[in-house]
Amino acid sequence: MKYQISKGIQKTAIRLAAYGPEGIGKSTFASEFPKPLFLDCEGGTNQLDVARFPKPERWAELLDMIDAVIAEPEICRTLVIDTADRAESLLTTALLEEGGVDSIEKYGGGYGKGYTALAERFNKDLLMRLDRVIAKGVNVVVLAHAAMRKLESPDEPPYDRWELKVSKKVAPLIKEWTDILVFMNYEVKVVEENGRNKAKGTAKRKMYFNHAPTHDAKNRFGLEDGLNLDFEPLREIYDGQVPRKPEKTEMNIDAPVDGIIEGDNLEDPRDVLVRRLSEQGITALELETWLVATGRLQPRSHYTDLSGTAAKAMEENIETLVKQIKKGGKKKK
Repeated sequence: MKYQISKGIQKTAIRLAAYGPEGIGKSTFASEFPKPLFLDCEGGTNQLDVARFPKPERWAELLDMIDAVIAEPEICRTLVIDTADRAESLLTTALLEEGGVDSIEKYGGGYGKGYTALAERFNKDLLMRLDRVIAKGVNVVVLAHAAMRKLESPDEPPYDRWELKVSKKVAPLIKEWTDILVFMNYEVKVVEENGRNKAKGTAKRKMYFNHAPTHDAKNRFGLEDGLNLDFEPLREIYDGQVPRKPEKTEMNIDAPVDGIIEGDNLEDPRDVLVRRLSEQGITALELETWLVATGRLQPRSHYTDLSGTAAKAMEENIETLVKQIKKGGKKKK
């Protein structure tokens, strides 16, 4: 046999990207990872007791520092890129110098060629380099700021959502590259004032690991949304105690990605809840209306945006839930 076949779960280093509003604590969060080494492009870790490279001023310097980790991987267990948007800015400057132009729109003669080159180089120079770091057994954390952008949908009116604060062609590359994409934000509660719903922020900082209409996120470890902003919920994963979720083997074509059935045929608790409710004459739309009315979900959310833990708790108290839905929603205090 020309190739060696391996079986079973492979313990590998983890690719994680974390993004959120300015000042929420992204760098502090990354400092809690195993033996982190910061590639601090912004100079924002001065108040943290962490190991760091000198601040890179040019794209070539940033890449050279990553090469140093590849050459001597024992110097850290986690390499932190802080931040992706600043790294993209360094690459943009390098491209402008190479192209002899003063704007990325003019690069290569214009017509979007600059942004295409930016994405291609970001992937080839940075992400593929970081894959070599992963191959050395070193975890990688990429931090980024968040930006509110309007999403145009053919089926719904445009609405705002949080996305990575990088160019539109680079953002999907980072999302595809990660094992975990976590969105960080202050907890938002919907309250009723003068007969109208209003969103109010709190001081609680939360992490979201699953895709929702309000933000991009993903994970391959079954992590729930709404966890406190802290490394502790991830510790078992990084210690190798939590295996990756089974590969998807069956998909409901009409369902969103979160509705995929797992390889071990365990039904998603959100789908179990909807099925049990349908047996009681309650539709998924009625459930979603009640969840929004009681502040458990944001407007325009889908029932799959509900956490698995919350769905399981509701399913275990199905009779009470049915009565509440039929009675109508009132805001949670």
